Amino acid sequence: MAVNSKKIAVYVVVVFVLYVIITDPAKAADYVQIAFEGISDAAKSVGDFFTWLADGAK
Repeated sequence: MAVNSKKIAVYVVVVFVLYVIITDPAKAADYVQIAFEGISDAAKSVGDFFTWLADGAK
């Protein structure tokens, strides 16, 4: 039962993403940009943390 629910959820997300891309490509591009900025900020924060840790956590 859980596998079927997971498949249905994935299909719903894929259909929603395709719908957004088809109906409003500019908004979809904005969403992608926001997602990549978030990933970039997270990676920078992890890098800053490890730099701080390598410097002796001062």
